[in-house]
Amino acid sequence: MTRRLTYLTLVAVAFFSALPLYYSVVVASRDNAALAEVPPPLIPGGNFLANVARVFDTVPFALALVNSLIVAGSIALAVMFFSTLAGFAFAKLPFRGRNALLLLTVATMMVPTQLGIIPLYLLMVKLEWTGTLYALIVPALVNAFGVFFMTQFLSRALPTELLEAGRVDGCTTWGLFWHVVLPVARPAAAVLGMLTFMAAWNDYFWPLVVLTPENPTVQVALSTLAAGYVSDYALSLAGTALGTLPLVAVFALLGKQIIGGIMQGAIKG
Repeated sequence: MTRRLTYLTLVAVAFFSALPLYYSVVVASRDNAALAEVPPPLIPGGNFLANVARVFDTVPFALALVNSLIVAGSIALAVMFFSTLAGFAFAKLPFRGRNALLLLTVATMMVPTQLGIIPLYLLMVKLEWTGTLYALIVPALVNAFGVFFMTQFLSRALPTELLEAGRVDGCTTWGLFWHVVLPVARPAAAVLGMLTFMAAWNDYFWPLVVLTPENPTVQVALSTLAAGYVSDYALSLAGTALGTLPLVAVFALLGKQIIGGIMQGAIKG
């Protein structure tokens, strides 16, 4: 009985989680008139490809997809690497001021991002990076949350005895990081990479400030689609459906890595 209730709960959660996405596809495959129908349509129509074509005709959406993939992918990889490196140092390498520096790093999470927009923009102007993807990628190569997340994970999941055994075998600190720390950190790094990719992909405010309409990311392009005196919801949701596909692909890819890491740890343990 308990197992049946668990499965029913999971099915209900999955259904209500997927329902908004499904209805977005339904509206994206119809026109604005479908929104006024009573009862609302629940089956996709035949206008999806036409609406997708209008998306690419209205805004440079192909360029926006490429830009977002470059930005989100670069940021996710960099955050995974640098956060794991810093987390290893904070968790397992003794050095003077370690706790104070970690506390200072965590304290930066309390500062609202919007407070740094003006000085950051002035810096981008000074570097002549406005309108380029460098302005999105470089300031986000590492973040405090990633460092704290990997520090907490490695402090528990990485045995000190394993590092000491590696040093006895003549392994350097850099060698320990590549051959011992990274394999252990893979599940947490996959979670961090997925969260970072989603955050970078969904970022809207900073790309809107620093980029031009001719060189947008997906979120900026979607805001352009939604602009106007009368909103074309079919057009906007068609773009939204296209913009969601890379997130689903990344979740599926890194989800396998997470499960694989957990199973690998279970077998070794």
